[in-house]
Amino acid sequence: MKFPRITIDPEQMGGVPCLRGLRIPVATILAMLAEGMTEQEILAAYPDLEPEDIKEALKFAAEAVQERQLAFGDSAVKFLVDNALSPFVAEKLREAGKVW
Repeated sequence: MKFPRITIDPEQMGGVPCLRGLRIPVATILAMLAEGMTEQEILAAYPDLEPEDIKEALKFAAEAVQERQLAFGDSAVKFLVDNALSPFVAEKLREAGKVW
């Protein structure tokens, strides 16, 4: 799944996923939603954001915590991919046939 509104730049915010190159981490928006803030309140707090940014942050988070399987020899071990595993590493594992 592609996330055109999510940017990951090692030179910005330590490489954490942000929205559209802004210094607004996805995790910040998710925490605001978890605290019960409405979309309108978040947009008021961050005027550079757009409603689509919030929706994409939620989709990104849902994808980030999908259960995956990693093969070790003849057995498979399930693990949870979260934002601690970079999308680059996850993609490389998929390309190597280690994650499906």
